[in-house]
Amino acid sequence: MHAMKAIAIVAVVLLFVVNALELLPAASAFQMYLSGGAVALSLVALIAILVERDPSRDNRSAGAEAARPMPVTTRANQADAEIVSFLAILQARGRLVDFLMDDINAHDDAQVGAAARVVHAGCKTALLEHFRIYPVRAESEGSTVQVAAGYSPDEYRLVGKISGPAPFSGVLVHHGWKTDAVNLPRVLRSSSNRLPAIAPAEVELR
Repeated sequence: MHAMKAIAIVAVVLLFVVNALELLPAASAFQMYLSGGAVALSLVALIAILVERDPSRDNRSAGAEAARPMPVTTRANQADAEIVSFLAILQARGRLVDFLMDDINAHDDAQVGAAARVVHAGCKTALLEHFRIYPVRAESEGSTVQVAAGYSPDEYRLVGKISGPAPFSGVLVHHGWKTDAVNLPRVLRSSSNRLPAIAPAEVELR
């Protein structure tokens, strides 16, 4: 950029020199060469300055460099740790992880049913302790309901034949669930680069 500015300055000086020489008859022999060289140099300098570099492109380049995110070391964050902590509560109260990770095909229906009752009772207790849960729609399933215009897309899944704008009328297949209060346990991180265990391995010492 500085070199281009220097070339432009030299070109302007040469043009001044040519104009001054035109006032001197004795210098007529040099006018043709000086004027031709000065004009060519001026054109080159002008095109180079306008095309090669412009302030807006410099600003865009600088802005792109400033907006580029800095590399960050991947670490387990606090939210992930709290989710794992709640999963640990479901495991402790209802043995949910044990039940889901077990191969239930190795057990008969009576055994699976008995285990499911234990999992259901423990996990429901834990769920109600940390969330305030209630249905999206209070009507009984199978009844006809109206979905008003401006409904929340996360609270409704419309199935079947959909035509035209809301409001819609249809049969309630599932009443949905939502919560307006969450009280997850706060976790004191013992390590910044790994998540806490869901359940510790139990070792009986002998």
